[in-house]
Amino acid sequence: MNASVRILAITACCLFSGYSMAEPTHPECIAPASPGGSFDLTCTLVQKALSHEKLLTTPMRITYMPGGVGAVAYNAVVAQRPAEGGTLVTWSSGSLLNLAQGKFGRFDENAVRWLAAVVTSYGAIAVKNDSPYQNLDDLVQALKKDPSKVAIGSSGTVGGQDWMQAALIAKAAGISPRDLRYVALEGGGEIATALLGGHIQVGSTDISDSMPHIQSGEMRLLAVFADERLSDPEMKDIPTAKEQGYDIVWPVVRGFYMGPKVSDEDYAWWKAAFDWLLASRAFAEMRSQSEFFPFAMTGSELDTYVKQQVADYKTLAVEFGLINHR
Repeated sequence: MNASVRILAITACCLFSGYSMAEPTHPECIAPASPGGSFDLTCTLVQKALSHEKLLTTPMRITYMPGGVGAVAYNAVVAQRPAEGGTLVTWSSGSLLNLAQGKFGRFDENAVRWLAAVVTSYGAIAVKNDSPYQNLDDLVQALKKDPSKVAIGSSGTVGGQDWMQAALIAKAAGISPRDLRYVALEGGGEIATALLGGHIQVGSTDISDSMPHIQSGEMRLLAVFADERLSDPEMKDIPTAKEQGYDIVWPVVRGFYMGPKVSDEDYAWWKAAFDWLLASRAFAEMRSQSEFFPFAMTGSELDTYVKQQVADYKTLAVEFGLINHR
């Protein structure tokens, strides 16, 4: 299907919803972390897909706004750039977990317009290729012996998504999560750099962040937090935590939100564009090449999903003593 037909399809979708067609100007994707992690990968994936499908006449640029594992970008868009119809910001399940704990400051999950969820991945525990830990139980035994001897790098601080993954391992093994030795880093790119540089011994991370380093032979994964082994040929040999006796599953959904004052017309255009992308074969191929897995949700359905996830994460945060009961 040629580009003009694609544009007509999106136009028709917008008109059917009661909005006139207006391609957003100055398209931008903000990755709220340093380059190299999954936020960056998510922006790059959609940038390439929009270009491939010729849905934008102006190329989308990618900018980086690290800080607070998404908090800086969230606050900047809500307070300073609330009506920019061409600006998308990436979010992940970790963003929702931080929102649940009030880590984004005065703004909560109701402060933005949730646009689309486009992929999912899974949490993972990574080590350098020459690490003495050969499996998850090796790591657990080392933590039981002396948790202060094992530096675990994670994106963000205590209570973040990567922290939660390690805390769930600690809980399952009878170790207090508070006794673990954490090194707070900004995104998956920094975790990989610290791990390969020998500054940490373990990375609590995301499988998508890790795969380039797995493929190069620099890193190994002790476990992936999926229900069962992943079908991807390059991931099928990575053991799950569950098969090693630790009943931990942690999917990581990723997507985009927009500022709270973005016009309904601009929002409808982007929703229609994502509905098109998420149903296309080309996007499915690109998603697989980026080591991500299918997850497609837009508009009001996504808004409901996000609010429920935040509520569930609040319950988990209370359980770990991260926040008081709400």
